[in-house]
Amino acid sequence: MAQRPTVAVIGAGFSGLLTALHLTADPNGPTVRLIERSRSFGRGAAYSTGNPDHLLNVRVANMSAYPGDPEHFTRWLATHEGWRSHGGFVTRGVYGDYLQDLLREALENTAAGRLLLEQDEAVDLQRAGEGWRVRLALGREIDAQAVVLALGVLRPAPPAVATEALLGSPRYIGDPWDLAARLPDDADDVLLTGSGLTMIDAAVTLWRPGRRFWAISRRGLIPRAHAPVAANVPELEAAGSPRQVLAAVREASGDGQWREAIDALRPQVRGIWESWSQAQRRSFLRHLRPWWDVHRHRLAPSVARRVGLLMRSRELVVRAGEITSLTPSRDNVEVTWRPRGAKLTRRLSVAAVVNCAGLLGDLDRASEPLLQRLLARGHIRPDPCRLGAEVDPASRLIGTGGAPEPGLYAVGPLTRGAFWEITSVPDIRTQAAEAAQAILGRLRRAQAA
Repeated sequence: MAQRPTVAVIGAGFSGLLTALHLTADPNGPTVRLIERSRSFGRGAAYSTGNPDHLLNVRVANMSAYPGDPEHFTRWLATHEGWRSHGGFVTRGVYGDYLQDLLREALENTAAGRLLLEQDEAVDLQRAGEGWRVRLALGREIDAQAVVLALGVLRPAPPAVATEALLGSPRYIGDPWDLAARLPDDADDVLLTGSGLTMIDAAVTLWRPGRRFWAISRRGLIPRAHAPVAANVPELEAAGSPRQVLAAVREASGDGQWREAIDALRPQVRGIWESWSQAQRRSFLRHLRPWWDVHRHRLAPSVARRVGLLMRSRELVVRAGEITSLTPSRDNVEVTWRPRGAKLTRRLSVAAVVNCAGLLGDLDRASEPLLQRLLARGHIRPDPCRLGAEVDPASRLIGTGGAPEPGLYAVGPLTRGAFWEITSVPDIRTQAAEAAQAILGRLRRAQAA
């Protein structure tokens, strides 16, 4: 019998785990080597939290890992104890348990040696004959016929106005998902740079009595809350330019049904995005993206209520404006910012700064050594909107020559430039299944040649 080909999946969060599971589900499929630099396989940054206040932003009914089995997660919940529902939402830690169960089942049911867990960091990737060679931080190398980059959410770039002295100071937390990060004990006033979901997570995690958070973003918008599922979902068929899609959503949002209109649009988002020219995509990103983000990516009702209480008590103050300088002093960080629409700046003194800028898209600013080396060699290139790496409809990464790199794929947030809505479970699970099928098809063709 011919030796099985090998697929290396770099990153074992949701994107990488689901891709690996689909690859190993085929009994004639490849050996999969799942590479993860942290100790936790399957959870990723999103579901590693043990904070009971961190809830999923999507109802359990739409959180199945498998697009063809929408009740998979709800069935899992029915057979497990120790969790409770928060109005149709559960903690992210519970979802992480679910993913780890999927991994355990795959390890038990897949033929021995076909799913291998590699706890190490992939630091380099080079062509090797018809395939690829992955170099790990500890010095080992893995040869694979195909490689999948499933790097998840990239750490946000430092604020451009921050001084080097601040970036090297304990008063700056650059990774808002670092569970080990601690604010200084005297941090009563804290600046959160951004006002999206990452900011909400940071405020919930770092709150204590007597602490005030200042959240500054360009428009000062915060995510809206989920509401009970409506009995009547409006019909919505949107097409055309960003302005025409916006008009269709507004028309369907009559009687306050904007949530239902957004949900009705979701299955069409990928097709709409793919139909737009690069100029139309840039127009959407410049003018409509902030509004889309806060209406599309919503908070569980209990989290929204808590955020409302923090804002009413002024423990969380959200402002629209631009931060123009961040300068550390002996005991504080001096913040200069300009309110939106104003000419004069204001000053604010805080004890610490947490970077909550959200997803990093510009690969030229990414701190990942693997991405930097792939960029330098021309194996990948930024997408035209600088949302991530350019891929084709089959999730194959595009090199600097404009053609897909044979056997090199990406899944998850890195591919937003091609698919836009690719940061949550309902979207990633579909892409992971499609990418796995594309890889299996390529391997079969290679074996038949």
